[in-house]
Amino acid sequence: MTSEELLTLIARHWPDIRQALPDEQYTVLADRIVALAEAENDPRELRRAFQGVRLALLPLPLDHPVRLALETTRLAPAAIGPGLAEQSLRLAELVLGSAAEPPDQPDTPHQDPPEQGPATDGAEIFGSVRRRLLATPTLSPDEARERCSGAPPGEGLIRFDDPLQGPRYPAFQFPEGGQGPPPVIREVNRLLLAEQDPWGAADWWLSGNLWLGGRPSELLGRLSDELLIGAAAAMVEVD
Repeated sequence: MTSEELLTLIARHWPDIRQALPDEQYTVLADRIVALAEAENDPRELRRAFQGVRLALLPLPLDHPVRLALETTRLAPAAIGPGLAEQSLRLAELVLGSAAEPPDQPDTPHQDPPEQGPATDGAEIFGSVRRRLLATPTLSPDEARERCSGAPPGEGLIRFDDPLQGPRYPAFQFPEGGQGPPPVIREVNRLLLAEQDPWGAADWWLSGNLWLGGRPSELLGRLSDELLIGAAAAMVEVD
C-alpha cells in the first residue's frame, strides 16, 4: 500500500478512527496530519511528517482496517509524489472540520446550544501536544550533564525548547547512576528522527504502545533493547 492509498483509507475511516482513539491520542494524530499538509512538496519534510502520522496511528485496535494497513505500508522515496501533498491537504481539511463538530449525543429535548469558542486549528492542537509533553519530568542541560558524569549529553537525544524554562531534556533518557543515556535510547531516537522532530519522538516514548504493552519509556530495562528498537523500526523506513 502506498502513502497515498493509506491517506485515502484514513479519510474513509476517519469517523471511527476518532471514536477509537482516546482524546489525547486523537489530538496527536490530528497534529501530525496538519504537519503533513504543511510539508507541501518538500520530499524530506513529507517523509518525516508521514512517518509521524503512522506512529500516531499505532494505538488503534489491532483489527482496525487502518491499523492492519500499517503492517504493509512502507514509505520509500519513490512513493512520494504530487498526490501525497494534495491528499494530505484534503485530509487536514477533514480533520480540522471534524474538530469543530461536537461528538454524537443521544436524543435529548431541544436546548439552545452553549456558547463556543473558536474552532480548533492546527496551532491549538499542536500546542496541546506540547503542553502534555512538557508536563512530563524533564532536566535542564546542567542536570542532564550531571546524569552523564559531568560530560555533555551529546547527540541523538530528545531536547525541547520550553518557552518558559529554556532547553529541556525528557528525564527518562537519563537513568539514575550517572552513566548517561543507554545506547538503545540513542538508536531509537535515530530511527524516530528525534533531532528533527523531538515532539514526535517524545510522544512515541511517552504514549502507550499496543505492541509493547505499555509506554516505551517505562519499559526500558524491562524489555530487551532489540524489542524496543524493533517496535520503533516497524513504523519507519529503515535504511
